Amino acid sequence: MRYTTLGNSDTSISQIGLGTWQFGSKGWGFGTDFHKKDAIAIVNKALELGVNLIDTAEVYGSGESERIVGQALKEHKREDVVVVSKFLPTAIRPSAVNRALSRSLERLQTDYIDVYLIHWPNPLLPLGATLSHMERMVEEGLIRHIGISNFGLKRFQNAQSKMEKFRIDVDQLNYSMARPKVKEEFLPFAEKHEITVMAYSPLGQGFLTGKYSPNKTPSGTRRTNRLFRRKNLQRGTPLLNELGEIAHTHNTTMAQVALSWLIQNKQVVAIPGAKSIEQIETNVKATEINLTDLDIKRLNTQVKAFNPKLFL
Repeated sequence: MRYTTLGNSDTSISQIGLGTWQFGSKGWGFGTDFHKKDAIAIVNKALELGVNLIDTAEVYGSGESERIVGQALKEHKREDVVVVSKFLPTAIRPSAVNRALSRSLERLQTDYIDVYLIHWPNPLLPLGATLSHMERMVEEGLIRHIGISNFGLKRFQNAQSKMEKFRIDVDQLNYSMARPKVKEEFLPFAEKHEITVMAYSPLGQGFLTGKYSPNKTPSGTRRTNRLFRRKNLQRGTPLLNELGEIAHTHNTTMAQVALSWLIQNKQVVAIPGAKSIEQIETNVKATEINLTDLDIKRLNTQVKAFNPKLFL
């Protein structure tokens, strides 16, 4: 496993984490007893393989994801795991944030969360009040680090300007070879200011795995992902072909190459999901791939050329 630091802190995190969006969510097509055994086994295997970063949120599976993570963590030393969770800002009152955190702590069966994120910006609420209350949570030992999610560069800078005592260490963003804007728009800033970019959907929900084509699209929740529209799959063919060729050269998978491309930058950690032991093992092996400068140049060329239509 390859590790980096969280923000400019002394907290060490694995560059491949485990995203648990799918835990407890029916839309992913898993069996009814998936959460009872498979999900916990996946968490256990991830930690066994050196993953110490587990990402969840209050809305994942209506709280079921946090419950599963909490149950799994009972078998491990709490201080060995960096738990990330998120809440949706729905009211300015401190009691609303307190309530969200209290419920997450209860579901996770812990007395603190390592990294607590505002899940989405809410332009209807004054951001400063929410962040100020999160700073008090740090002082009280309820959370260790403050983060945000889905905030672009300008929104991140605005949020950071409202901090009085601490800093924002993390921005969790939709970042992959299929959604690469973060690389140009946010990553230079993150490098300069030691901000961790936490890449969710780092495989484009499977787009970069080579499993899908214009004639084969996914079912379930991913059917609404515009990346999987026929024309976007056609547009992505050169990128996927390049991924496949480089994967063949390294005797590895397209998914592993796509993850390795992300974590070449020490400010980036990826949090792919996993629905089996095999998938978490595959994801972790991405840290063992040594892409050459030529590999990265070839991939970057195709990433820049790929222009999916996501809003039509």
